[in-house]
Amino acid sequence: MKMMLTVTLLVCAMMALTSAAGDNLVVKRSTCPSGWTRYNDRCFNYVPTMMSWAQAEKHCQGQGGNLASVHSFQEHHAIQSMIYTRTHLYPATWIGGYDATQEGVWFWSDGTPFKFYYWADGEPSNNKNSHCLLMNFGGQNKFDDQPCYLRGPFVCAKKP
Repeated sequence: MKMMLTVTLLVCAMMALTSAAGDNLVVKRSTCPSGWTRYNDRCFNYVPTMMSWAQAEKHCQGQGGNLASVHSFQEHHAIQSMIYTRTHLYPATWIGGYDATQEGVWFWSDGTPFKFYYWADGEPSNNKNSHCLLMNFGGQNKFDDQPCYLRGPFVCAKKP
């Protein structure tokens, strides 16, 4: 009986100490930088400056991220909505997909798996060594492969 009372008192003391320590912890909420838009666990930023795909990727890396990867239709729509809010248009926009390493094998520049395919009809076509991915292509506003040297606006993404 004495042993049970001792264990009970120890458990109560540990709970009280844990609770007291928890009260002193500061919970830091992760937020996106000013001008960035949060969707799920990432922050996105539309950059209207015209750059090649490689220049855009380098710019995003300088911001602590990469060109945006897209993993679902919902995420694609959220990025499109952010672009539309800023431009009132759906401009063709660089995102982080590329197949320059091996034709037809697509990667995201942030290293995440390329599993969401939202190609416009007839794409990817690989016309003129097209190895970099645009979103908002054509009337369907879907994905297209284009030559990486072309200049366009882009979307960066990063963790908060």
